[in-house]
This record gives sequence, structure tokens and C-alpha cells, in this order.
Amino acid sequence: MQDKISLGRKIKSAVLNILMYLSAGTIALILLGMIGYILYRGLPHISLDFLTQKPSLVRETVGILPNILNTLYIILITLVIVLPIGVGAAIYLNEYAKNKRIVRIIELATETLSGIPSIIYGLVGMLIFVQFCSLGTSLLAGSLTLVIMTLPTIIRTTQESLKTVPNGYREGSLALGAGKWYMIRTVVLPSAIDGIVTGCILSIGRIVGESAALLFTAGMANEVYGLLDAVKSGNAGSTLTVALYMYAKERGEFEIAFGVAAILLLLTFIINLSSKLAAKKLKAKGAK
Repeated sequence: MQDKISLGRKIKSAVLNILMYLSAGTIALILLGMIGYILYRGLPHISLDFLTQKPSLVRETVGILPNILNTLYIILITLVIVLPIGVGAAIYLNEYAKNKRIVRIIELATETLSGIPSIIYGLVGMLIFVQFCSLGTSLLAGSLTLVIMTLPTIIRTTQESLKTVPNGYREGSLALGAGKWYMIRTVVLPSAIDGIVTGCILSIGRIVGESAALLFTAGMANEVYGLLDAVKSGNAGSTLTVALYMYAKERGEFEIAFGVAAILLLLTFIINLSSKLAAKKLKAKGAK
């Protein structure tokens, strides 16, 4: 009887393993197929002029330099604002807040906010930042809208990462005479750096891939700005995703659109890899 049960369990375990590997392989093939097809269609259309010029109907030039710069500006501005707020809120909720009922309500609110469609954020951003705050259609208005969009992701991922840090680390640090903030800064945060970076990468992915909200708030201009000009009100600019939408949907220039998509993939890969390397260095520094 035990041999039959053991044999049945082995068969069930083997079937589940096969299904698991089959699912993982299917997902990997789909991902590699998408990336390969985009690079196959897009890389032949990428050139130095394509990367260093701005589009002009008069000169009949096609370039995405303004879109690349605007994408980098929006990522930088959004992260500079959202990371201190999001990480600080997560630290307060996990380490300082005493009223657990209020914490649960805030957690429910952040989870609800993370599920709201981006077009709703775009409308709210247009009403608040563009019109009410008189920022106009600008990169700054788009960045502030994306701050609201990505804030729930930063808070929840950081908070869950902080919860994985063993309480023994906190108790040992406090027993040695460290203050609470010193304990959080030198013990808890370095131990939770992986989760914080994961939230940062997820936020970057949403920022880079966003187009609907930016159409309402950042605009579709193709001007080259310096970093200081990018944070001024009224300086509109289109990101790579907005340019991709315009070339593919409005103009029907699919070859250029695939070129933009390839650059978008490569840019996302570089940013994510840089974030991972920075996380390793911070973790190593915190361990010292």
C-alpha cells in the first residue's frame, strides 16, 4: 500500500515538475521571441543620425534625441521626488507607526492606487498640475503625475522588504546602545536594499513604459532641453513611448516605430542593470 502511495506521489510530482518547466519555458520563449522580433525589425533602422538628431519636416530628418533626453529627464525627476517620499513612508509605517488599524487602511489605499488605470492619473494630473498649479503641459507636470502613479509601488515593495528583516537585527542593534534611527539607517535599510531596488526597477519600468498619462501632462513636443530647462513649467516634451505611439498609430511609420522600440528596450536594460550594480555596491558598503 505504501509503495502504491509512494508511486502515486512520484507520478504526481513528476507531472507537476513537467508542467512547471513547460510553463517557464513557454514564458521564456514568448519573451525571447518578442525581444528578438523587435530587435530584428528595429536595429537595422538605428543609426548615428537617428540617435543624435531631432525630427524636422522641413529638413526631412528623423531623430529621437529629444525623446531619449526627455525620457531620462522624467525618470530622474520622478525618482528624485518619489524615492525619499516612498521609502520614508514605508519606514514610518513599518518601524514607527503604532496604530495598526491606520497602517492597514493605508496599505489598502496604496494597493488600490496601484491598480488605477494610468489614463485616470493622466486626467487628474492634467487638472491638478497642468491647470490648477499652472505648470502647463510640461515635463515637470508629467513627472509629478508619475510620482503619484509610482508612489504605491515604492511604498509597498519597500515595506514588504523591511518586514523580511529579522527582528533580532533590530534588537541586537538597540541592545548595543544604538538609537532607533541609527539602527534603521545602518542595519535595517542595508538588509532591505534588494527590495528597495526592486521597487525602484518596477517604478522605472512603469515610468519608461507610460504614454497615456504623459500625453495629457508632458505633451508631444520634440525640443532638446538642458536638465535645468526640463524642470521649468511650460517646457513640453515627448518621451520614447509617446514617440512610439505617434509613429506607429498616427503616422503609420512602423519601421521607425520599431527602431524606437529597440532603443526603448536597450535603455530599459541598461537602467535596470545599473540599478542592480548600484544595489550590490550599497549592500557591500552596508555590510562593512
